[in-house]
Amino acid sequence: MKKYLLFLSISILSSVNVFSQKSMFDEDSITNLDEVIISSSFLATKYTPVAYEDLLVEDISFKNIGQEPSFLLSESPSMTVYSDAGGYQGYSYFRLRGIDQSRINFTLDGVPLNEPEDQGFYFANFGDFLNSVSSMQIQRGVGTTQNGTASYGGSIQFASVNLYDSTYAKLEGGYGSFNSYRIAGEYNSGVKNDKAIYVRASHLASDNYKYNADNNSVSGFVSAGLFKEKYDLRFTTFAGNQKNGLAWAGVSQELIDEDPRTNANVNERDNFTQTFSSLSNKWSISDQSTLNTSVFYSYVDGNYDYNWLGYDTTPDTLDNYAFTSNFVGFYSNYQYETDHLKWTTGVLMDWYARDHVGTNTYDPSLFYKNTGYKNEISAFTKAMYQLGNFYFFVDLQYRYASFDYEGDVSFEKLEWNFFNPKGGVTYKIDSSWDVYYNIGKTGREPTRNDMFGGWDNLLADSTGAPQIGGTDPEYVVDQEFGVRVSKQNWNANLNGFYMSFDNEYILDGQLGPNGLPLTSNVESSIRTGVELEVTYHLNEHWKLKNSTSYNYSQVKDQGVEFSQILTPNWIVNQDILYMIHRFEIGATLRYQSESYIDNANENIIDGYFLLNARASYILNDHIQISVIGNNLTNSFYYNYGYVDVWDNNTNKYLVTAPINFYGNLTVTF
Repeated sequence: MKKYLLFLSISILSSVNVFSQKSMFDEDSITNLDEVIISSSFLATKYTPVAYEDLLVEDISFKNIGQEPSFLLSESPSMTVYSDAGGYQGYSYFRLRGIDQSRINFTLDGVPLNEPEDQGFYFANFGDFLNSVSSMQIQRGVGTTQNGTASYGGSIQFASVNLYDSTYAKLEGGYGSFNSYRIAGEYNSGVKNDKAIYVRASHLASDNYKYNADNNSVSGFVSAGLFKEKYDLRFTTFAGNQKNGLAWAGVSQELIDEDPRTNANVNERDNFTQTFSSLSNKWSISDQSTLNTSVFYSYVDGNYDYNWLGYDTTPDTLDNYAFTSNFVGFYSNYQYETDHLKWTTGVLMDWYARDHVGTNTYDPSLFYKNTGYKNEISAFTKAMYQLGNFYFFVDLQYRYASFDYEGDVSFEKLEWNFFNPKGGVTYKIDSSWDVYYNIGKTGREPTRNDMFGGWDNLLADSTGAPQIGGTDPEYVVDQEFGVRVSKQNWNANLNGFYMSFDNEYILDGQLGPNGLPLTSNVESSIRTGVELEVTYHLNEHWKLKNSTSYNYSQVKDQGVEFSQILTPNWIVNQDILYMIHRFEIGATLRYQSESYIDNANENIIDGYFLLNARASYILNDHIQISVIGNNLTNSFYYNYGYVDVWDNNTNKYLVTAPINFYGNLTVTF
């Protein structure tokens, strides 16, 4: 805890506070906030020809009780979610169009969040993360250029808390099934004398559904800004410490039938502390141009246990994997905007090093230590130009990435160079209807786990040469075509996509010796489908929102064709909300069709229906009482599974919680 508090107090972080000029490009975007947090350099707006969804956190705060953000994101088109522990705290993950999180770009105010080596981002390290976020944008497909890891399957851009909000203080407390609770407090000063500060602290804990899969996490978030006529300076720091009983290993149907709360991970735990820091400055050079510059730093220190030798035979023999990483970088971008043109260009550089230390509880000779180094340089230029009712968009990025390794095996530095072009056009039919088309190409280097075959310490062959798997990059060409409609009482987005992959790294449906999912690259593959979002206000009391997606995938490799695993054809979310005076009640119905869990397409997880509901009442403008019920039909279903080659090709599954409830009390001053 002392280490956590030290990191929280000394981290220097600033979120990107960037400008927005009122123009035709900003219509119907997140820029309706007083302070625009997400830079329009990276944000898609109404006439950007990409598939995206804007979410204001205040609009989903009714559902936000400190659960992992993946569960709220899963209500967007083409999203699936699963949890290790079966509950709503601890590790959970989502997939977008069947593509896993390591291929999704994450940023906060334009600052990259993905860990460069494994290219993932873990919400669990920052409990209650969404409580300090004001908005987010989900881009599906290659989208627009983002800082950091490649936007291969999509990107999620978070905007930190709005410092221009009115002064408030808030206390929250909640309790629910599986001994789950959250205690949180936050304060926002608002802007006074050109200065503002925001502070939040949270403590979350839960036993979760599966045995020995508990979660205990603390987190903090501090953001402060100095706002002058020609420049804004802002710093933010957020940090978290989480301790979990691990539960990522699947369980056989036989053991689940005996007791669905069975946990195949025996006595395995983790302990991670992470801080993320950035300092940013926005300089308004003129009414038409702005220069934004940010430096950032992230630190991770932690470890986890894993028993890969066999859960039943040697439950007390554990490998421990410890990591310490440092991630530092900066980016700068220049933006110029007129009534008909928006042009942005920028650069990014970052450096990353992670120490890996492996130990074993019974055999000290298995000790090892190695270090991975990952560096990146990128530059981009993008522009949108209006010509009559047409909006032409072009986005060009060059990206260089390298990986080096120091350990007990010799290694030759790996380097990759990518040119990622994107372009498209939007046609404004009238004030309500728009159509668009976009095509873009993105390349992506493999993760360390892809190259090392699931080993945390690089192996050598009989000659001492490193046993490295695939090092070639994978590429995707993404085409998106859509229609957007915006009426007084309703709006709709209909998007079709066709993603063609070359040398794609796909999941094998197996776990490696470090417990992480294994991948292999295939010759070619496609993902295609249709996504629909509709929001309809029947009247001042009733609101309906639907997201429906159909996804089809196919892989061709060595003369064999098969469908991608964990990619259901149909996903439907129907949300119903009724509001009157200070009372709200809502329900979300979800349908997800079956999906394969092996590349032979012989084993599946079944489709299911799910019903969640919530109710909220506000007392005297200061006290809000909320109750949430999940899985009210008490459905028994799986969202994740694989075929375990280490256990006689037995199907293994991650269970989900039966009917459960949570109550929350919020007091605002």
